[in-house]
Amino acid sequence: MQFDHLDELLQHATQAREVAGVVAVATSDRETLYGTNTAPMKVDTVFWIASMTKAITATAAMQLVETGKLDLDEPVGRLLPELAAPKVLEGFGPDGSPKLRDASRPITLRHLMTHTAGMSYDMWNADTLRYMTDAGIPGVLACENRCLSVPLAAEPGERWEYGISIDFVGKAVEAASGTKLDVYLRENVLGPLGMKDTSFKLTADQRSRLATMHARQPDGSLQPIAFEVPQEPEFHMGGGGLYGTAPDYVRFLRMLLNRGTLDGNRVLRADTVAIMSQNHIGDLNVTRMTTAIPEVSQDVDLYPEQEKKWGLSFLINTQRTAEGRSPGSLAWAGLANTYFWLDPAAAVGGVFLTQSLPFADPKPLTLFARFEKGVYAGLGDLTHAA
Repeated sequence: MQFDHLDELLQHATQAREVAGVVAVATSDRETLYGTNTAPMKVDTVFWIASMTKAITATAAMQLVETGKLDLDEPVGRLLPELAAPKVLEGFGPDGSPKLRDASRPITLRHLMTHTAGMSYDMWNADTLRYMTDAGIPGVLACENRCLSVPLAAEPGERWEYGISIDFVGKAVEAASGTKLDVYLRENVLGPLGMKDTSFKLTADQRSRLATMHARQPDGSLQPIAFEVPQEPEFHMGGGGLYGTAPDYVRFLRMLLNRGTLDGNRVLRADTVAIMSQNHIGDLNVTRMTTAIPEVSQDVDLYPEQEKKWGLSFLINTQRTAEGRSPGSLAWAGLANTYFWLDPAAAVGGVFLTQSLPFADPKPLTLFARFEKGVYAGLGDLTHAA
């Protein structure tokens, strides 16, 4: 078999405690090409997929764009009053008070979906962290509405900055559909795709299969820690609240590879998938994310040798990567070191799930890269054999 060497790679990394177990699956547009798991993870282990939620929420929003219930370029404040008059944080005065001004342009759904709305995360923006700490605002993982009552870090449309904007996309889906986000996703995305193990709230069965969260210690070891997304939240975190499995997420990727349809169920129009896969930030680039909370995330700078763009809502690499990913491929990740990629040109994608902090830990990130490179090498073997 062309992928047999991946079993040894992933088993060795788990035994060496580079990861606390892993589930890794590669798929074509038609079938699973490779899949494995290392103990204690099983194929059906449930993971917090964190920001891998974003692409699913964006899919829901684009369904509503298709029907005219949402518009990419209208001011979203008309739908979400809390975004009607955004403030921009320009630093702090001598007495430590925040310096705020009115934003000079409205926020649009396109801004939200491309992380150009000016919103940020406290873990990658020191000024945002300071503002939230001083104001007693908890991080977004608390899933309280006040978590989102934070000023912008930049003018809308001014720069790419990763942040809480997809949580507002989730709220826009609710406002436009008249349906709570969990129900909308279940009825219009997850259900039609057969993603039966993906949800915001854990069932008893899912909890019995839930992966334990781990934290990397100063000595390099991984230690179990307590972690759970609030199960009765004030808002469902469209930017990072879902739990799910590798087989479920592979079905989502396969739908995108098939231009919006899977097993006879159409979730998106083909032209919508094409639009989502395009660069929507123009001359702006995805930039380095510098940590402000090192125990949660290390610095993030994927493929620093090339310009990266952003679609609706995916990272887009503009050149072929060392692993073999084609230019124009789509990807992103979740805070607990979960990763995916989607290569429409090669009709291949993959999911790599482990469960540990901090994000962008070099050990799982390097292992993901080696897994992806091995998948492309195996595809080459298959092509050569054919």
